[in-house]
Amino acid sequence: MDTMSEPRAMNLRFPDPEQRAAIAAAAKQEGVSMQEYILSAAYARATAIEDRFLDSFKESMARSGAAFAAEPSSIDATAEQRAAEQQAREFEQQGQGHAA
Repeated sequence: MDTMSEPRAMNLRFPDPEQRAAIAAAAKQEGVSMQEYILSAAYARATAIEDRFLDSFKESMARSGAAFAAEPSSIDATAEQRAAEQQAREFEQQGQGHAA
């Protein structure tokens, strides 16, 4: 059964008549149908939630980056470690690092 072949109207049943009246009045004031008003409100709410999520994620990333920058990393070599590694490479390249 192909449900995408024909557009169908939304089912706009409201158990609360006051809620329906309020939505109908707001839609009329905006100059749109109730369906369009409800869809626009749902879209606005969804994008606001998405924006809030993305903002929170960016803040979290910034805090994480700051925390990692503040702590010395165990994988980053210190100047002394780099110098020792360089000396070991030079020693090995000169042939002195191997047993004869």
